[in-house]
Amino acid sequence: MRRHVELAAVTAIALALGACASRKPGTPDNEPTLATLADREAPVRPDQGVKSSEDKAIAAYRSFLDASPQAPQRAQALRRLGDLEMDGADARAAGATANAAAVPDYRAAKAQYLAYLKAYPNDPSNDRVLYQLARAQEQDGELEAALKTLDRLVDFPRTIYRDEAQFRRGELLFTTRDYVRAEAAYTTVLLGDSGNPYRERALYMQGWSRFKQGRLEDALQSFFGVLDLKVANMRGDDLESLPLTRADRELVEDTFRVTSISLANLSGAQSIPPYITTSTRRSYEFRVYQQLGDFYLKQERIKDAADTYAEFARRVPLNEQAPVMQARVIDIYAAAGFQNQALQAKKDFVTRYAADGTYARESVAGWGRAQPLLKANLEDLARHYHAAAQKSHASADYQEAARWYRSEIASFPKDADAPRNNFLLAELLFEDKHFAEAQTEYEHTAYDYPQHERSADAGYAALLANAQQQKAQGDAAKRSALQREGVDSAVRFGQTFRTDPRTAAVLTDAAETLFKLGDGARAANVAQQVVDLVPPASEANRRTAWTVLGHSAFDSGQFEDAERAYAQVLALTPERDPTRTELTERLAASIYKQGEAARAAGHTRLAVTTFERVAATAPQSSVRATAQYDAAAALIELKDWPAATRSLEDFRRRYPDHPLQSQASAKLAAAYLEQKQWARAAGELERVAATDKDPQRARDALWQAAELQEKDGSPAARAAAVRDYERYAKQYPQPLDGALEARLRLAEIAQRDGNAARRLALMKEIQQTERSAGAARSDRTRAVGAQATLALAEPAYEAYRSVALVEPLQRQLKLKKTRMEEALKAYGAAADYGVASVTTAATYRTGAIYQDFAKALLASERPKLARAELEQYNVLLEEQAFPFEEKAAELHEINARRAATGVYDEWVRASYKALAALRPVRWGKEERGEGAIDAIR
Repeated sequence: MRRHVELAAVTAIALALGACASRKPGTPDNEPTLATLADREAPVRPDQGVKSSEDKAIAAYRSFLDASPQAPQRAQALRRLGDLEMDGADARAAGATANAAAVPDYRAAKAQYLAYLKAYPNDPSNDRVLYQLARAQEQDGELEAALKTLDRLVDFPRTIYRDEAQFRRGELLFTTRDYVRAEAAYTTVLLGDSGNPYRERALYMQGWSRFKQGRLEDALQSFFGVLDLKVANMRGDDLESLPLTRADRELVEDTFRVTSISLANLSGAQSIPPYITTSTRRSYEFRVYQQLGDFYLKQERIKDAADTYAEFARRVPLNEQAPVMQARVIDIYAAAGFQNQALQAKKDFVTRYAADGTYARESVAGWGRAQPLLKANLEDLARHYHAAAQKSHASADYQEAARWYRSEIASFPKDADAPRNNFLLAELLFEDKHFAEAQTEYEHTAYDYPQHERSADAGYAALLANAQQQKAQGDAAKRSALQREGVDSAVRFGQTFRTDPRTAAVLTDAAETLFKLGDGARAANVAQQVVDLVPPASEANRRTAWTVLGHSAFDSGQFEDAERAYAQVLALTPERDPTRTELTERLAASIYKQGEAARAAGHTRLAVTTFERVAATAPQSSVRATAQYDAAAALIELKDWPAATRSLEDFRRRYPDHPLQSQASAKLAAAYLEQKQWARAAGELERVAATDKDPQRARDALWQAAELQEKDGSPAARAAAVRDYERYAKQYPQPLDGALEARLRLAEIAQRDGNAARRLALMKEIQQTERSAGAARSDRTRAVGAQATLALAEPAYEAYRSVALVEPLQRQLKLKKTRMEEALKAYGAAADYGVASVTTAATYRTGAIYQDFAKALLASERPKLARAELEQYNVLLEEQAFPFEEKAAELHEINARRAATGVYDEWVRASYKALAALRPVRWGKEERGEGAIDAIR
C-alpha cells in the first residue's frame, strides 16, 4: 500500500510538472511555472487512497524527463525511473514461474542506469546505481558486464553494498572458473562486517574455490568453518533429524559431501583429527566420521567404511555416539554378508558396552543410547549361542539363559508358558540389576497377558524396579522422567487390580510423587481415587491423599477447596502429631488467601470477615497477625473507624514485636485523627517516629505528633508537645529549618505558659544557631532567625521604656539614651535579615522609640525655674524633641509605603496610626485599606 501511494504521488507531481512545462503562449504570467515550484510549499493532506501503478509512474517520470531537460529533479527522476523499470522486471521474473509468458526484461532498467551514470559520472551515490545495474545485467545473463560493474562498485570505499558486491563477484568468477580470484572475493567478504548475511555462503564458496584449485587441506578449513556455524551442538543421530531449514539442510549435506571427498582423497579417517581442534567441532565430530563412512559405502568400500566408524569409537570411547557408530560396523558387515566379521563385531560391541562396563559407569548420556543396541546385539548373540547354552548348563551362562527366555518369548508370545517365562526373565534381569529391562518385562507380564496367578505380583514388582532406577539415576531430568513412568505404572496397577490390598498404598505414593513433580492437577485426581476407594483406604493413606488434595488446591489458587481438604487432614491427624502445626498454618493460609482474593475483587466487607475468620479457625497460626492487620486495613478502607481502632489496638497488645507494628501505628494514628482524638493519634505517631526505619517518615511522624499534642491543648498534651519538639530539635539538627522551627514552637509554648525567661533563652539559641549555620542557611532559617532576633529586642525595648526622665535629669537622660541605642541596635539587627514581617515590626518599633523619646523629653520633669526661664526651657525641649518626632515620622512613612508593594500587616497598620498622630494633616484621614495605599501612591 505504501508503494502504491508513493507511485500515485510521483505520478501527480510529474503530471503537474509536465503541465507547467507545456504552458501555451498567452498564458498569464502569474500562472505557476517550474521556476515557481521551488519556492512553493505543497500542503500535505491525508492520504485518500489514490490508486496508481508502476506503469503510470514510469510514464509520468518519462513525461517529466522529456518536458524538463534542465530541471534540478532530473537526476532523481532518472534514477527513480531506473528503479521502477527494475521493479517491474523483478515482478515479471517472479511471475515467470507461474506464467511462462511473463518474460523478465531488464533492458529498460539497464538503459536508465547507464544513462544516469553517463550523465552523472561523479555522483557520490553512484554505488547504488552500480549495484542496481550489476543486478540487472546479471539477471539478463550479461555476466561479464555484471562483473565489470561490480568491479567498479567495490572501488567505493564506504559503500553499503561492499559485502554483497564482493560475494556476487565471487559467484560470477566461480561461474567463469576463475577460482583464484573467486577465492579472493569470498575472502574479502569474510574479512568484512561480521554481521553481513553473506558470510556463511562466502565461507562455503571459499572452500569450493580452494577445492577446485586442488588445495584440499585449505578447503577443509573452510568447510569445517561452515559446519561450525550450522551443526555445532545439534542433537540428532543423523542429518535428517537435525532442525534445519531446507536451504541449510542442502548446504550442510553438500558440505559434508565435499568434505568426505576431500578426506577420502587425503588419508581418510586418519585425516580428520587435525581439524577437530575445538569443543565446537568435537560436538559434531561423529558426523564427520559418519558421513565419510557413508561415502565409502556408496563406493562399496566396505572395510574402509567399517574402519571409519570403528575409528571414531576407538578415538572417543566415552562419547554418547560411540555405541551408535560401533553398531554401524556390525550393520555394515551384516549387510555385506560378512557373517564372521559381523559376529566378531557384535562380541566387540557387547564387551565394550556391557552394562557393568566402563562406558555404562562413565558415560551417563551415552548409556541411554547403548542399551537398546546392546539388547539387540545380545538377542542376536543369544540366538547364535542358544544351542551352546543348552549344552553347558554352567552358572556363567545365566545371562545367556535370560536372553534365551527373551528369545523364546519373542518367538512364541502366545505360548501357555509365556507368562511364567516372562516373569522368570524379569526376575533374572532384576537380580542382575538391569532394572529398566526388568520393569519392562514385569509390566509385560502383568498387563500384556490375560490375568494369571502372578499378574498382580508382576505389576507390583515393576514399581519396585522403577524405584531402583530412580535411586540409581544421577541426572535430575531423567530421574523425573522415571518418576513419571513409575506413576503411570502405579495408576495402571490401581486401575487393573482395584481390590488388591496394595492398591491404596500404590495410588497414595503415586499422588505424592505427582505433587512433588509439580503435576498438581493429576496428583489431585489420583488422590481423589484414594479417597473414593471402597472399601476405604487406611487412615494414614486417606490423610496423605487429603494432604495432596489440599496442597494441589492451594497451589492452583482454589483456596476454598484447600480449606476443606486441610480440615479433613486435621480431622485425621492426632492431636500430638508434630505435623499439625504445619497443617494448621496451611489451613490458616487458605483462609487468608480467600481474604486477599475478596479484597482484590473489591469485596472489602467480605475480606474483613474472612481475615477475621483466620483467628477463629487457627488462632495459633503465624498468619493470624497479618490477617488481623489486613482486616484492620480493610476496615480503614471502609471508613469504619471504631472497628478499625479496636482491631489495631488488639493487634498492638497481641503482637508487640511484630514487624508491622510501625505500619499499624501509622494506621491507628489515621483512625484516631478521623475520630478527632488528637492526643492518641499523636501517641501513635510518636511510636512511628521511634520505630520506622525510614528517617524521613520518622521525622515527619514526630513533627506531626508534636503538632497534634499542641492541638489537643490539655496540660498533659502540651507537655508532650514540648517533649516532642525538644526531641525533634535534638534528633534532627538537619535540615536546619526544621530544627529551628521546633525551637520556635517551643518558644511560642513558653510564651503562652508565661515563661518569658525560657522563651528568651530559646530565641537566643535560635539566633545563635542560625547565624553560625553557614551554607545550611536558607530563606526559611533566616525568617526564623529574624523572628528570634525581633523577640530578643523586646527586653531592650522594655528596658528603654522603663527609664523615666526625672531628677536627676542629666543621669536619667544619659541612661535613657544608652538604653535607646541598645534597643535601636537590637531592632536594626532584626531588620537586617530582610524578612518582610520582621522588618515591618522592627521599623515600627524603631519609629515608636524615636516617637516615645520625643514624648519623654517633652514630658520630662522640669527643674525649679522662674517663669520666664521655664518658658525658655520648654521651647528648648521642643526644639530637642522635634528631630526625634521627624525621625519617627520618617520611619513610619517607610513602613506605610510598604503597603504599595503588597505588605500590609499589623505593623504597617500601626505605622498608619502613628502617622495620624504625628502628621494629622496628611495622615489623619480615615484608613480605607487599599484606598489608603492608592492615596500614598
